[in-house]
Amino acid sequence: MRKQKANLLKILKDNNLTSPRHKLFTVNYEDIRSGKVTDAYFERTHRILETKKIKKRVRAEFTAKNLPSGWGIFTGLEEILGLFEGLPINIRSVPEGSVFKPFQPVMEIEGFYNDFDLLETAVLGLMCQSSGIATKSARCRIAAGSLKLLSFGARRMHPAISPMIERSSYIGGCDGVALVKGAEVLQIPPVGTMPHSLVIIMGSLTSALKAFDEIIEKDVPRVAIVDTFGDEKFEALEAANCLHDRLDAIRIDTPSSRRGILSEILTEVRWELNQAGFEKVKLFVSGGIDEAEILNLREYVDGGFGIGTSISSASVVDYSMDIIDIEGKPVSKKGKLSGGKHLLRCNDCFSEEVIPIDKPYGDCDLCGGEMSQHLASVMENGEKVKSLPSAKEIQNYVLLQIDRFSLDLK
Repeated sequence: MRKQKANLLKILKDNNLTSPRHKLFTVNYEDIRSGKVTDAYFERTHRILETKKIKKRVRAEFTAKNLPSGWGIFTGLEEILGLFEGLPINIRSVPEGSVFKPFQPVMEIEGFYNDFDLLETAVLGLMCQSSGIATKSARCRIAAGSLKLLSFGARRMHPAISPMIERSSYIGGCDGVALVKGAEVLQIPPVGTMPHSLVIIMGSLTSALKAFDEIIEKDVPRVAIVDTFGDEKFEALEAANCLHDRLDAIRIDTPSSRRGILSEILTEVRWELNQAGFEKVKLFVSGGIDEAEILNLREYVDGGFGIGTSISSASVVDYSMDIIDIEGKPVSKKGKLSGGKHLLRCNDCFSEEVIPIDKPYGDCDLCGGEMSQHLASVMENGEKVKSLPSAKEIQNYVLLQIDRFSLDLK
């Protein structure tokens, strides 16, 4: 890998492709932090307040009122806290990976408005897209049950944000990610099978499989893609006869225009593999798969699913930030509830309640269990209150919630 990178850098340098004129239309951390990534009306508001020497302390909360699934997964907190580090503000938040419902506050910023007004656009962007991806991934996780779920969707999105896509997919419930950089961020090995291009360049499935088996590390599963040139059934048998007990699974990625009824294809392939003595070879499916398709195919699949566009291009969670308190006095625009709030969650049954921040609370009304503040302090005066969990710990938290909540997949 290191040699390949060195060769690529040499090619880029030799062809003068490292020049700044060859750029991506992206921004860096400094651009975001300095307020360049902001809507114009926030920049104008900031100038007005500074010119008029108006500086008021506010609470601003983040909620989402429209959740098509009826629930969402909150993500983006780690990046948000990094953005606010060193600024004179306080943040309360639900833990990253929390399942939340419409109108529940997931985060609150408290401080002088002038100190964070230029960051609202960026903060919303950090949580909206990642939460949408994690929510879609969680829905696919529910549909897949115990079957393997892999994220294959980074190629559909801008490469600059692909690690975020893979992290959010993983947090939501994907077992692995295909992107090399995404896996590096998550500190897990990347996953994948083989592309059609390898089969095409090698000239046949058998040639591609033999080369893969010869060169690729032995701990990488041997998964043959079986719909490049011929019928899925016959290519599956070709792959099995080529690698025998070294073949872990076959992958069906037939384009929808040539697919027919996929459940029937899977049934036929499974039958023929079993007839030939290859019962241990698993079936893995990818290509245009979402949670509905997973439910339709789950009984025919034992290897798992590769999910691409439906996760990586998931609809964003439409959060908004709203001022709810100025100088200690509750105030909000119409359609919002004024004043700081507690979001309480029962530690036993996970039932939740939103109450005013100054209202006392006791045990859970439903089960008698202990209620805790789910919206808790995570940053004080620009410093993190405690260390943040790993992506794996966040994923475990998500899986615990969606299992205990028994959420309906609608």
